[in-house]
Amino acid sequence: MEDMIRHNGIVLSTDGESARVEIVQTSACAACKAKGMCMSSESQQKIIDARMAEPMKPGDRVEVMVREHLAWRAVLLAYVLPFVVMLAVIVGLDYATDMSEAVVGTLSLCSIALYYIGLGVFKHKLQKQFSFTARKL
Repeated sequence: MEDMIRHNGIVLSTDGESARVEIVQTSACAACKAKGMCMSSESQQKIIDARMAEPMKPGDRVEVMVREHLAWRAVLLAYVLPFVVMLAVIVGLDYATDMSEAVVGTLSLCSIALYYIGLGVFKHKLQKQFSFTARKL
């Protein structure tokens, strides 16, 4: 079976074939016994939409899963490609034009904004690819 990333959560509401699930995402040090003495512990509550593998109702404890390769694809789309776009714009404009560094930097930031706007345009297509699945525990 394919490697999956799994989180436990609680169903908040259901709608047809999907459920809104609240998960608690913790950093590695959130479970540490010394977290009260340290300021680096983190814990965040997140609400995600997941396809239901079986009928569920609000309050059910569930496991939310996503394929690991999809998580890597998300990192690529959200962090790596924008960095490559920014770097390409900086290098390209720096060598091809005589613009000041401030203008080149501003244009590279604008290119990242355009990149994320482009991702927003294809949001529905991406949501179909990056889907979570929930199953009862």
